[in-house]
Amino acid sequence: MGQRTLMVQPADNVAVALQDLKAGEGVVVNGKTVELLDDVKAKHKFLLTDLKKGDRIIMYGVLVALANEDLKTGNVLTTANIHHAASGFEVRDSHFEWKAPDTKRWQDKRFMGYHRTDGKVGVANYWLVIPMVFCENRNVDVMRQALTEALGYKAHDKYNDFASQLTALYKAGKSTAEILEADFNSLDQLTAQPILPNIDGIKFLTHQGGCGGIRQDAITLCGLLAGYITHPNVAGATVLSLGCQNAQVSILMEEIKKRDANFDKPLYLLDQQQIGKETDLLALAIKKTFAGMVEASKQERRPATLDKLILGLECGGSDGFSGISANPAVGYCSDLLVGLGGSVILAEFPELCGVEQNLSDRCSDEKDAKRFAELMGMYSQRATEAGSGFDMNPSPGNIKDGLITDAIKSAGAAKKGGTSPVAAVLDYPEPVTKPGLNLLCTPGNDVESTTAEVGSGASIVLFTTGLGTPTGNPIAPVVKLATNTALYQKMSDIIDLNMGTIIEGTETIEEAGSRILDFVCEVASGKKVKAVINGQDDFIPWKRGISL
Repeated sequence: MGQRTLMVQPADNVAVALQDLKAGEGVVVNGKTVELLDDVKAKHKFLLTDLKKGDRIIMYGVLVALANEDLKTGNVLTTANIHHAASGFEVRDSHFEWKAPDTKRWQDKRFMGYHRTDGKVGVANYWLVIPMVFCENRNVDVMRQALTEALGYKAHDKYNDFASQLTALYKAGKSTAEILEADFNSLDQLTAQPILPNIDGIKFLTHQGGCGGIRQDAITLCGLLAGYITHPNVAGATVLSLGCQNAQVSILMEEIKKRDANFDKPLYLLDQQQIGKETDLLALAIKKTFAGMVEASKQERRPATLDKLILGLECGGSDGFSGISANPAVGYCSDLLVGLGGSVILAEFPELCGVEQNLSDRCSDEKDAKRFAELMGMYSQRATEAGSGFDMNPSPGNIKDGLITDAIKSAGAAKKGGTSPVAAVLDYPEPVTKPGLNLLCTPGNDVESTTAEVGSGASIVLFTTGLGTPTGNPIAPVVKLATNTALYQKMSDIIDLNMGTIIEGTETIEEAGSRILDFVCEVASGKKVKAVINGQDDFIPWKRGISL
């Protein structure tokens, strides 16, 4: 039958149901029998003590809510009987000490990557085509159509074949019922055969920015694009500019130099207003891109140590198991990599609400602690000014599956960052320059945050999900980890690893975290994850308005 409940921390006054529980049942929590007064669905929480209206609700050892009414031991927590609350925090001298996990097993481990002249090592080798402004999106799409299939990067489209099959049935006079019985799974998807074997793909990063907004948005966009161009997973880039937009090529070049003073990758900058005819622009862009890719394909994978890896940490479609299975397992993997000299990025600042004191105390430098406080404060203020707030962060899916306040969601989300010291605090879209745990200010939005982490240097992203989300990235493999076995089995076409084993008691957090790092090493050497196989190339720059 397995364990039925979990009390996360000794100080907690709530427990998590690991299975569906019925009112009237007596369940044992830490040796004490609790009679349930309500039905409690798996992933949801119930009280271990009586509470008065206004009393504090503690989970993960921190304040996560206040009671809206008098409550009894055994009551289920809902959005009606509790509301979001979080403790304040202050910058203080904490003298944080950390005991790194045992990393002997991976000390001599190597991955096969692409070595760049700036000392970084990529886990892939992509060519980018980027517009400086949305006006060039159409030209980028023309290049996509011209180059993707010609270079062998367009997989055979079984969905197109399926539609053709249905059309043939209709033309043959088949009934609607017969059409609905058509077997899609009988169609095999063919693997593309690229003519440049050492180039993993050509990626087209269209966006809606570059002009029409405030100048700061244009500068920020240039910083993000520079992060992608200088990224170790990128061999070179073609950039299309209209010429008159706010996001000028000169700003892009300044941002590139900030990230790599000796930048020497092939970079082709084409200005439509200078060149003139659209046909001349596209012919030149296609010719230069193809020639650049031919040269870039001469690069080959070579062994590299694990300290060259930078992991982005992300969660989306989270559920009530995220903070007790997948997120802490990712956190242990993060600690292992930090212990090996690598870097990790913990982002999604709206989902750090309530755990700020812990993260502030872990900052190695007081300046970073102060910067973290300032960024969190400014973000919270902007959310409030926009008529929202961090308390409105949980999505309907989060709430349905047990994450009923932002503080509950945040306390579990922060587990992805492990327990190591905070090496640096970064504001979007600054790059990672220090090994260790980096805090990066981003929204909680899955795609905006993943886009930002990769722009700051993440070579691989670990993405936990309890409800299922297909999010990917054009240049960095996004590894999907299910928080529960039911999801892993249901959506196996988009999810790579199952962390439901922790809930079932067949694997410890440490064992699961070690398994994640082993998988990361395979991905770093070229193993394709589901998001890459499915061509899930999500790219959404964050405008510094409020996006929760």
